[in-house]
Amino acid sequence: MVEIYSNYKGQVWIETVVYTLIAFAILGAILGFAKPKIEQLQDKSIIEQSIGMLEDIDATIEEIQTVSGNKRGIELAIKKGSLNIDAPNDQIIFEIESQYAYSEPGITIKKGSIEIYNNKIGKINKINATVNYAGKYNFTLNDEDKSELLAKSSAPYKLFISNEGEENNLIKINFELS
Repeated sequence: MVEIYSNYKGQVWIETVVYTLIAFAILGAILGFAKPKIEQLQDKSIIEQSIGMLEDIDATIEEIQTVSGNKRGIELAIKKGSLNIDAPNDQIIFEIESQYAYSEPGITIKKGSIEIYNNKIGKINKINATVNYAGKYNFTLNDEDKSELLAKSSAPYKLFISNEGEENNLIKINFELS
């Protein structure tokens, strides 16, 4: 009788190990499917926030453009992607690589004054959101005609936007980073 009991005890351990392995396999399959979807939802949220950031910058520029000497500050939180203040071309560009497709690849869509273009490269979508002010404003960065690329950062950037008056029939908008 002792021998039967010890065989039964071994069978319980084998069943426990088999059931645990099956549970881990099921969890792995669920995570394998769910993780890319979670990352896509996170990227969608970041893209929407970044477009909102561009809208805030645009609204600030429109607000200060009426009176020379106006100056406003904005905090920019960049969690993924990069923001390019392109003063030589008088535009602001946000770029991000994502598995989330914001729009149909190869088609430019407009959201207010923002043009959003999705370029699909393999499984990755390179999303480019641009606000072009050429012919309307003359941008400078720290009083110079240069570009600045702001990459993702754990701390927000502080951007000051000021109206420096009119120059060559264009309003001069200066950006200062701190």
